[in-house]
Amino acid sequence: MLSSRNTWSSWRRRLAQRAVHAGWAWAQRTGSVTAEHPGRFRFGALGAGTRLAFPLGTVFGEPWIHLGACCIVGEQVTLTAGLMPDLDLGPEPILRIGDGVVLGRGSHVIADTTVTVGSDCYFGPYVYVTSTNHSYDDPHQPIGKQWPRMEPVSIGPGCWIGTGAVILPGARIGRNVVVAAGAIVRGVVPDHAVVAGAPARVVRRWTAEEGWQPPLRTPPPVPIPDGITPEQLLALSELEAEA
Repeated sequence: MLSSRNTWSSWRRRLAQRAVHAGWAWAQRTGSVTAEHPGRFRFGALGAGTRLAFPLGTVFGEPWIHLGACCIVGEQVTLTAGLMPDLDLGPEPILRIGDGVVLGRGSHVIADTTVTVGSDCYFGPYVYVTSTNHSYDDPHQPIGKQWPRMEPVSIGPGCWIGTGAVILPGARIGRNVVVAAGAIVRGVVPDHAVVAGAPARVVRRWTAEEGWQPPLRTPPPVPIPDGITPEQLLALSELEAEA
């Protein structure tokens, strides 16, 4: 049997826990960045319906960062333009992110030179995109002190970038490309391809003449018909479970 002291302590703990959760939810709502409530950030463009979740990762060079409409930027996502804060990067944007892009929690997009992400791209958590790589030409200097190499990066519209993928400088990814989790991408990736591995290589591709090669192993998912209610879906799942 629980003592009255333990019951009182448990009740106080539950009350404190609820207060902490409520306070954190308030901080997340209040600290998120939108076009209507940008806080201290002055992005070059921040589209309607776009939200950067709180807490943010490192964000600097925002006058040269253009975010489209209806984007979701997860917690702890880093967005940077330029090698360091307070640089004048010229009249043109450095980092362009299209409409409807989702950047998963903990992802990094590092644009020391031009990085472009097309509309309707979805990034899983902890994706790393960079236009800069360390150089090691001089064997007598620490690598971190040598001037880095920079190459533009472009990711076409409609891509899915899996968890933990790394997109290296100079990568040019086509439209509707799947990048497998943990892949390391460099060079050119054609449209409608699936790439995997380190370094990434094409493991499947669609063309108008041949369709998917190699062929898909599973049938395409069947969309939910218009007008179906949640109650009907629940009833259907119960019938399938009984069957």
